[in-house]
Amino acid sequence: MRIAFITRSTLFTVKGGDTFQLINIARQLKLLGIEADIKLTNQPVQYEQYDLLHFFNIVRPADIICHINRSGKPFVISPNLVNYYEYDQQYRKGVAGALFRFLPKYSIEYLKTIARWVQGNDVLMSTSYLWKGHKQSIRKILQQAALILPNSKLEYDQLAGFGTALPGYTLVPNGIDPGLFTWNSTLPKEPELVLCVARIEGLKNQLNLIKALNNTKYRLVVIGNPAPNQLSYYNECRKQAANNISFIDQLPQAALTNWYQKAGIHILPSWFETCGLSTLEAAAMGCRVVITDKGYTREYFGNEAAYCDPGSPQSIYEAVEKAASSPGTDALRQKILAHYTWQQAAWQSASAYKQVLQQ
Repeated sequence: MRIAFITRSTLFTVKGGDTFQLINIARQLKLLGIEADIKLTNQPVQYEQYDLLHFFNIVRPADIICHINRSGKPFVISPNLVNYYEYDQQYRKGVAGALFRFLPKYSIEYLKTIARWVQGNDVLMSTSYLWKGHKQSIRKILQQAALILPNSKLEYDQLAGFGTALPGYTLVPNGIDPGLFTWNSTLPKEPELVLCVARIEGLKNQLNLIKALNNTKYRLVVIGNPAPNQLSYYNECRKQAANNISFIDQLPQAALTNWYQKAGIHILPSWFETCGLSTLEAAAMGCRVVITDKGYTREYFGNEAAYCDPGSPQSIYEAVEKAASSPGTDALRQKILAHYTWQQAAWQSASAYKQVLQQ
């Protein structure tokens, strides 16, 4: 079996959780005898070489529609359905923030797509997107997909908001590499060392995290590179940070393990998370975790995490305090190793492909 993974043109230049999702699932599928080639949406695809197309990021529908129209192939989609509406309307700065306060959700996403194209930061693969608009383009994808491969049931349920009948689904969770993120429980933790591993940008909300932990007993280490076009946000984070807060540029995953091994707590106070890959990694290495209450995080972490309101530095601080004082258990780590690995994701993906092709 041969599958084409088709995704955004910036997958490798602006790395995010989906970058690691695609690379790791493709690697695990190969071990199952399934060839999965990663194709950026602006690269030529020899459709006849593939049994099935697998798209990612339904929030970028123009990247997908062009290949649906050209290929005539059955396809599945991992939605990676994020919702940044609250952040865009209430907290985004600058001219865009002022404009977005008066626009509905799908108009905001439409304008963001056009802006990336006009500024040369992305490609616009489908001109039909210009006249169909954002919501109608996503509806078309949902109507034609053979199967949805959401990261959580909560994510699948949110797709109903596009107002069209949905195809069936197979849950394909995000995961970790347990061979890489292996906790040595005999080594001591630093209970007041707090990590935040994420791209530095308004959506990930490091500024409110810094305000929450400035001049406290906690040592906060922020690991990540600034997002494109967010250098001013990054500089403001550096400016606001007290002496107990430090910054490290993005590290390869193998180097992150040393930090996860030492840290007592990991936090992602984002405006939205589908699950938070770095939180899964940290939890697998024995960290207590704090994560946003916005998104699908509770399906992954249940009662084993402390949750925070990203808009409130006080809430963020209180969640860190709660995590620090909670009795350490092994329940979350065991849950991750049992259910949230890239091997599990590949097994579920392979099952979905076979179901579609048998139909």
